[in-house]
Amino acid sequence: MLLPRQKTPDLKLPTLAHGEFDLAAENAERGTLLCFYRGLHCPICATYLTELQKLTPDFAERGVTTLAISSDGEERAQAMADKIGADGLRIAYDLPLAKAREWGLYLSTSRGKTSIGIEEPAVFSEPGLFMVTPQQTLYYGYVQTMPFSRPHFSELLGALDFAIKNDYPARGEYTGEV
Repeated sequence: MLLPRQKTPDLKLPTLAHGEFDLAAENAERGTLLCFYRGLHCPICATYLTELQKLTPDFAERGVTTLAISSDGEERAQAMADKIGADGLRIAYDLPLAKAREWGLYLSTSRGKTSIGIEEPAVFSEPGLFMVTPQQTLYYGYVQTMPFSRPHFSELLGALDFAIKNDYPARGEYTGEV
């Protein structure tokens, strides 16, 4: 389990138009928002990433870079980028499933074609959203077992404004006896 204020796993992945992404080399003022998505087969992911694409400049204004990540190969990742009109959102692909597990993501097996007629991969990761500090420690984390009911990026921006204004620390760090 990932813990707030502790180092996250390393993450190096190819991106569609921005070369290799290396979390350890990110130089964002306040950190990086990592949005792990299910893949091209998921219509909810397309809607969700469209919102992130639209709000990526707002995160950048706050010193936060964004990255969408899936285990899809380059061709399917490009199809998703085309579908959402990704011109500012970086899209990473080829996430190894072992790395998805390192990040605490749940894995699912294919149920065939989805409601939009696209075949699910044999195994893929379910969604996760993480805010990682410039020191590569976990600030915020959210994982889920289903594609439904994800955090809204507009609400996350509001929370980020509050955290910046109040120098609010990452929470959930306690590991002592209970």
